Amino acid sequence: MTRVLLTGGSGFIAAHTLDVLLKRGHSVVTTVRTQEKADKIEADNKEAVEKDQLGFAIVPDIAQEGAFDEAVKSDPPFEVVLHTASPFHFNVTDVKKDLLDPAVIGTTGILKSVKKSAPSVKRVVITSSFAAIVNPSKGNWPGHVYSEDDWNPITFEEALESPQAGYRASKTFAEKAAWEFIEKEKPNFTIATINPPLVFGPIIHALDSLDNLNTSNQRILAAAQGNWKDEIAATGVHLWVDVREVAEAHVAAAEKENAASKRFFTVAGHFSNKEIAQIVKRHFPEFKDLPGDSTPGGDYPEGGLDKAYFGFDNKRSIEVLGVKYRSFEDSIVDTVKSFQAKGL
Repeated sequence: MTRVLLTGGSGFIAAHTLDVLLKRGHSVVTTVRTQEKADKIEADNKEAVEKDQLGFAIVPDIAQEGAFDEAVKSDPPFEVVLHTASPFHFNVTDVKKDLLDPAVIGTTGILKSVKKSAPSVKRVVITSSFAAIVNPSKGNWPGHVYSEDDWNPITFEEALESPQAGYRASKTFAEKAAWEFIEKEKPNFTIATINPPLVFGPIIHALDSLDNLNTSNQRILAAAQGNWKDEIAATGVHLWVDVREVAEAHVAAAEKENAASKRFFTVAGHFSNKEIAQIVKRHFPEFKDLPGDSTPGGDYPEGGLDKAYFGFDNKRSIEVLGVKYRSFEDSIVDTVKSFQAKGL
């Protein structure tokens, strides 16, 4: 059993990560912004709370200096920190204030707090993103195979151009700041980063309404609700992973000695929105206004994946972390079923 601090416990990925940690017998404290969020997580994990296997720390604003100073102190002391707290949304009025600062200050802030007040911590695992790997200026980049060696070259000026650019930059700058911290500060702990693309999969965290669904899953909901009956939305990035594999990767990166000082590109495969629509129609024919085979939009680039789109290398996540990726169909079906449980 390891004593673990998990940040951002009410999030989509964090809820699944908490699930894996508890099932593996680890003792967890999770940070949340409010007591109300803590109460909801407690309601979903009563047994763990009663066994003293799960506790909470309130961190109202991760972008504040010293935000995690108290949260990292524990008796017994923490050995591992999983840092998942970071904004992923495009409801942005000020890119720097709403996206860049919380991501960068939140990440460097927790590393500073761990170095200062939690000398027992040996590993910090950080949720990064394919956004910190992809080079958007290259477009579909046929023939290129993305791996952990790639970095998004976005500049601060480019980051301010749009919320999407700001999001990609927030993940890139935060991850770079973490590696720079390790290089300069030489703390007692090592880090690992998890870099998923679009994350699909069932929702298990407390969600008042499907209106507040995580960004990646919104397209699956759009298909199920009939929003694509006349035209399927463009796919954008054709890479996906299931949230359950992302959660497993976080925990494995904490547990495995040889995961130290590595990035992990956790990606299951290519997908298109057209395939989402077809899977929903095949398994949930009762839904109304579903697109048919002839409905335009949402397909792969002309010329197909082999000739017209970049590839990916996920070997490190499989070989080092032992991740076993499930099928796209299973992921989509499980996701829609979880929406039904929330009132779809």
